[in-house]
Amino acid sequence: MFNNSINRIWIALLIATGMTFWLGESGLSGSAGMTPVLLMFTLAAAKGLWVIYDFMELRHAPALWKRLLVGWLGFVTGMIVLAYWIGQR
Repeated sequence: MFNNSINRIWIALLIATGMTFWLGESGLSGSAGMTPVLLMFTLAAAKGLWVIYDFMELRHAPALWKRLLVGWLGFVTGMIVLAYWIGQR
């Protein structure tokens, strides 16, 4: 099962999803400041990159497609983190 890289990535996605869920439900995001929130969004961005590169098979795609999708992912993630940060002020 772990010989195929897509299976390893799928397991990593499951683990990252579990960690993100645990961080969100543990209540740490309200009491520990921005650190758990940044960790959650870092995991979410890593999951997005795995999906873009491996499940959408854009690892060997033209650079324009990769830039567009990774840029979109970074923009959306950054805007959500910014909105959270502004809401906490």
